[in-house]
Amino acid sequence: MAWDAHTVDTAADLRALMGDTHPMMLDKSMDHIDEHIRRFLELTSLAIVASVDADGHMDISPKGDPPGFITVLDEHTLAIPERAGNRRADTFTNVLGNAAVAVLCMVPGMIETMRINGTASITTDPDLLADMDVDGHVPTFALVVHVEEAFIHCGKALRRGRLFDPDAFVDPSAYPSVGEVMFDHGRLERFGYTRESTIDCAEDDYETNLYPPTGSEASSGVR
Repeated sequence: MAWDAHTVDTAADLRALMGDTHPMMLDKSMDHIDEHIRRFLELTSLAIVASVDADGHMDISPKGDPPGFITVLDEHTLAIPERAGNRRADTFTNVLGNAAVAVLCMVPGMIETMRINGTASITTDPDLLADMDVDGHVPTFALVVHVEEAFIHCGKALRRGRLFDPDAFVDPSAYPSVGEVMFDHGRLERFGYTRESTIDCAEDDYETNLYPPTGSEASSGVR
């Protein structure tokens, strides 16, 4: 393909295009959770977790809850509760084979983000999980992240993307509903679903299933 001739494949070529970074961009990285990182985590309501399996296949997964849902255990460790969802467990399966993770933390209305890199494990510690209760819903397990690097990321990308600008919000009708996409991508007619029933199921799931029962009582739903 034509673009192959323009592929950048060495660090030197990349730096020739991008230029060198200022030392302060490297020095801002922390190897522990200080007061500024802790405060950012207290405000965070959305975390995007990146993981990779033992064969190098990557995955990203959003984790959202009320602000403060990320628990700081000590200056090197934090925990993220897992809520009931589609049971794919991509992140957690990956962690069992490769502990490396990266977490992007976001605060509603703030264009800056917090980037955290490290390793992760899975815990069922009952005392920790009890502290993660939301309206009587206690998670079955949590992701424990051992922080190796953390730093604030400027908000130019989110500003360019106008993520929090109401004037840039897309009319939901511009894209098919999640139920329609699920029906087509999952070829759900094989399981007896219709397009209409899948749309109804997805809409109901948003309304009634944010914190469903876990374990044997949970419904896998169409998520």
